[in-house]
Amino acid sequence: MESSQEITTQGSTVEDWTKALAESSGSPGGGAGTGVMLAIAASLASMVAGYTEAPGQQLADLHARARSLRETALKLADDDATASKAFGAAFRLDPGPEREEAIHRASVGAAKASAVLGDHAIEAIEDLGWLAANGNPALIADVVVGFGALRAAIAGARTNVSFDLGSLRSAGATLDEIKEKHPELWATVGRLSDALDRIDQLVAAVDGKAAPTDAH
Repeated sequence: MESSQEITTQGSTVEDWTKALAESSGSPGGGAGTGVMLAIAASLASMVAGYTEAPGQQLADLHARARSLRETALKLADDDATASKAFGAAFRLDPGPEREEAIHRASVGAAKASAVLGDHAIEAIEDLGWLAANGNPALIADVVVGFGALRAAIAGARTNVSFDLGSLRSAGATLDEIKEKHPELWATVGRLSDALDRIDQLVAAVDGKAAPTDAH
């Protein structure tokens, strides 16, 4: 197997990528895993869309978005792995101004990478919601599995953005200062939390169809 530094989601087998993820290297790490979960959600959406028939252009557009998102998510997973390397390297520097600047730069970069991934995940929610309501009913379980993967991606992005912003405290900033200096990233955490609630609502609406044995 290639070394973990050479492993990419776009060019590796599942076996090699997960083996690299299991190593104590941090790259790939949880952020890259978040991207893979988004790719899984997009792939399931694409599959269900392919088995669904509906008049008009809406389904075709949805299908195209899902296929594109799968590719984008894998690229974003690799972008996050790169950001993770910089993050780890910054914290290994000797104490001093150079370390503080490196931590600030790496923390913001990592937060931005996770925020971009989270934004893409949010955009996929309503497409899965449409498939839950209008997709091939024989594949409703696959839609719910897709929601599970999407929820994991959004939860991961939310936590990573929040954690990375919080890491700026290691460079001497307070949370109030971080909020004031990075308002967009700070607001992203709230938007991702709201997105989790939306997914839970959509899944609850179809859970009786996807898992009928739960009621007995």
